[in-house]
Formats: sequence, C-alpha cells, structure tokens
Amino acid sequence: MSSAESSGDGGKWLDAHYDPVAGIYTFSSCVDLADLSGDGENRLVVGDLGSGSSGMKLKVYRGTALMSESTLLDLPAGLVAFFMDLHEPRIPAVAVASGPCIYVYKNLRPYFKFTLPGLEINTLEQDVWQQVKEGQINPLTLKEMLESIRKKADVPLSVRSLSFLSLEPHEMDEFVELLKHQPIKRQTVITCIGTLKKNMADEDGVSCLVIGTESGEVFVLDPEAFIILSKMTLPAVPTIMDVTGQFDVEFRITAVCRNGNIYILRCKMGGLSSHAVGLVRVGKNVVVGCTDETLQGFTQKGKKLWKTVLAAPIVTMASMDLPTRGFQAVLVGLANCEVQLYRDKNLLSTIKTPDVVTSICFGRYGREDGTLIMTTKGGGLMVKILKRTATFDDRDSAPGPPLAQSVRLNVPKKTKLYVDQTLRERESGLAMHRAFQMDLSRLRLAAAKAYVKALESSLTPMSASLAEPLKMNAVVQGLGPSFKLTLNVQNTAACRPVTNLAISFLYDESLYRMRNPYMRIPLLVPGLIYPVETFVECTSDKGISDVIKVFVLHEGRSSPLLTAHINMPVSEGLTLN
Repeated sequence: MSSAESSGDGGKWLDAHYDPVAGIYTFSSCVDLADLSGDGENRLVVGDLGSGSSGMKLKVYRGTALMSESTLLDLPAGLVAFFMDLHEPRIPAVAVASGPCIYVYKNLRPYFKFTLPGLEINTLEQDVWQQVKEGQINPLTLKEMLESIRKKADVPLSVRSLSFLSLEPHEMDEFVELLKHQPIKRQTVITCIGTLKKNMADEDGVSCLVIGTESGEVFVLDPEAFIILSKMTLPAVPTIMDVTGQFDVEFRITAVCRNGNIYILRCKMGGLSSHAVGLVRVGKNVVVGCTDETLQGFTQKGKKLWKTVLAAPIVTMASMDLPTRGFQAVLVGLANCEVQLYRDKNLLSTIKTPDVVTSICFGRYGREDGTLIMTTKGGGLMVKILKRTATFDDRDSAPGPPLAQSVRLNVPKKTKLYVDQTLRERESGLAMHRAFQMDLSRLRLAAAKAYVKALESSLTPMSASLAEPLKMNAVVQGLGPSFKLTLNVQNTAACRPVTNLAISFLYDESLYRMRNPYMRIPLLVPGLIYPVETFVECTSDKGISDVIKVFVLHEGRSSPLLTAHINMPVSEGLTLN
C-alpha cells in the first residue's frame, strides 16, 4: 500500500487507499475484519447490498484487491465473524443474517443455514382458509371474514392473508387456487445480529450468535448445534444491539428499539429524544447517536451522563479500540462528509472525506493494528492507517471540569463595608427577598406589555420556529385599496433542506379579499431567502383596518410551524366592491 499524509485530521492518519468506484454499497453492521485463512492477516468481509433488489454479494478483500465473492439470496441485515468450535487451525466462520435465515460460511463456502422458528398462527385465520379449501366459502366471503379477523384478533394475520386482502376482485380466484392447499406460515425476519463469548473471554474463544427479530424477540444460538439456548422478549423491535460478557458466566445485551428506548435484556434503560442511528459501548458506558444530530452517553444503569450537539446528521458509528495503548473512542460519520472521533463528549479529531461515509470499521487489517476502513455513499472504498506516533490531546479527552476551574482566585480581604452589608442581609433577609420578588414581578409585567405592544404595532413582523429551522418576515406595500404582501421565508439550518411546506392566511372576509389564500412553498435550501408574494384588496369603505394572520405549516397537517400577525394599513384609495 502506498501511503501519503492526509489533510484535515491533524496529521494523525495515513491515506493508504481510496477507490471511488469500488462498487461497495453497505452499512457498518455488514462489515467485519477477520483472519479467514489462518495466516495472521485479517481480511475485510463485506455484505454488499447491491442495487437493493439484485446483486447482493458476500465480498472478501485482501489488502486493496477483491479476494472472493459469493451471491446472497436476500438483502443482508448484518454480518459477523465468529469462532464456532475449537478445531485447529483456528479459522473463524462468517454468519450473514438475511431475511428469516442465517447463512454460515466456513472457509468461504456455504456450511449451514439456520431458519427462525415460525410464529403463532391465528386459529380463526386457519379455519377460514380450511373452509376455502373445502369449497364452503368463495373468495369474496373470505375477504370479508379476514378483514373482520384483522380488526379484532390479537395475533396478526399471515403474509398470505395480507397479500390476499390487497388484491383486486378479479385476481382473488387465481390466488386462492394457487395457495389454498399449502399450509399457512407466519415468519419473522432478522433486524440485527451480534456475537457473545460462550465461556472464555479470549479473542479466539467460541462465540454464540445473538439475533434480534422483527417480532421483538432476541435469540441466543449455540455455535455448534445451532439450537436456541435462550430466548428473550422486548417491548419493541430491536434495531441495534451491543453484546458483552460470557453466556455461561454473565452477559449483558444492550438493544436500541424502534420505540425510541434502550433496553438491557428485559430492563428498560432510558428514553431517547429521537430515534437512534448507532450504538457503541465504550468501557462500561454506552454512547448512542440519534437522528436529532446529538450524541448521548449513558451508564449501564440508564443514567444519562452527557449530551453533545453535532454539526450535521449522523450516518453511521463505530468503535475505535486500541488495546495496546489502552485507548477507546467513538468514530461518528456525518452527512457533511466528515468523520469525527469522540472520547466521551470531547472531539479529538476530524477526518475530511470526499463523499458521505456509510460504513466504518476499525481494527487489524492485514498486519496493521490501527486501520480505519470506510465505504462511501457512491460505492467507494477508503483505507486509512493510524500513525504509530499519533497522540490525542489528554486535556480534551479528560472527563470532568476544565483545568481553569482549579485555579485559585485572588479574593480581596473583607472590608468594613462588606461586613456591615453582611450583617444587614442577615437581619433584613426576609424583607429584602420580598422587595426583590416585587421588583422582579414588575419587570416581567413591563416586558410582557412591551412585547404585546411591539406585536400590535409592528408592520414588518418577524417570526422564528422552534420545531423547524425557519425564519419569516412580512412586508406590506401600497396605499390601497390594493396592497402587495411579500413574505420572505428563510431556512436557517446548516445543511438540511425543508420540504412540503405551505402558507395559509386567516383574515376577515368582510374587509379583505385575497387572490391566493393558500400557497405551497418550494424546497427551501439552507441560507437562501425565498420571497412569496400575493395581493390583498380592501373591500370596505369604512376606513378601518384589521390583522391578517399568516401560518406556515406542513402539507396535510393542521398545527402551524410558524405564525405571524400583519397589521394592515388603512386604505387611502377607493375601495373595490
């Protein structure tokens, strides 16, 4: 590999390889490093998603060259390398989770296929399909009965019944004739996969497979017989898992679920402000990245330690573990083409990338221990090597208060005035507190009155939204009876566009008439100001004016994101009737 110093990362990384047309489309859960040949050199194992409907493959890279590839039957949900026995030479197997099955490869050849057990079938559903099989009811009656069962039954319908309910009437007969003689099955699919050491914590110790399913269940599989050793049920569907410990001694499974909560086995750990993108364990703590552009740290008991706001949405996360240096951190790939390195809430390093990174894997690759492997949104492959002389600033990574807090202040000596004031506060503390509260209440009242007066008298109102990064101000032009109303709408986000917005006006129809009381807003690019213009005609000859209310909202929703009140001027021209 040829090496060149990278830019934008403080000189800590070497650019070993970058191929923008490698054609790899994957996520961090489908990437792993393992010594698949027993020669001491780790290979890169990738579950390639292909085009999403075809071209799914299991690829193995050695250095920068593609070593082998195998076709996958379905989209991979996760990939792990694990030791399934104690046989020599010590070569790990590769498990690929795809649909309801786990495909195990040994020596890069198909070895075993494990299928998840079927789910409970609704007895009423079985009965109606049996009646169809015996010719007692027709397809139209079957549809009515299945719809009734779906509304009332606790057990969901099978995929066959749901597919039948979505058919047109002329397609039902053919569907029933094709499937009525086949048994009904209800199958779940795998959402995430991990490994758990069985009885030894060694790096090459035998590991069990841990899988999370769409039905909210977590299974622990025996690595040799592939039987279910343990089954746990979660309140929601697990999407990301982290496993630590040993199955025969003590273990802990941390799962982020689709309901926005984190669970440890069957104990709820804590709620998140939004859905999780990634989960990484650092020591005894857990770091979670969320869709609201935040990185949060938790203890094992669920106590939130810290929270930091990032500059862009999180795309992927991975752990950076260097046992030889005793260093652990979190790698976070952002949508602004950056990969940031965090230790606790402190930013240690930033790597600029030519494209958005979709998967990250750090570990031993070949014979280099500190290798960072990334794939990009455009299918590129990027390899970086951590310099052996690279050091990270301990001051930034040290938890706790800043160093300036420990510097002693030069406190002056107590004066006679200070002592007298202290005695006065002790004697008249209650009266001073009451006077302070009275003055504070008067200040709040004055501020509220001034705010209301500003709202009522302003002709160019400005408003900002808390739910969306929006800002709007209004300008009224003209002497009447026809006025031109211009709304300047701006997206104040850093890099996220806003779509599907509309503007609605609320006004007194006996005084005004508008050409466009409801308008759609185009896509708002961050930083640009978009003028939205309309015309207002005064229809009253009494010489009075009123307020026009402006609402910015998402299309199809009733709650406004942004509200502004526009005081219309009195018309100085002839009214339009």
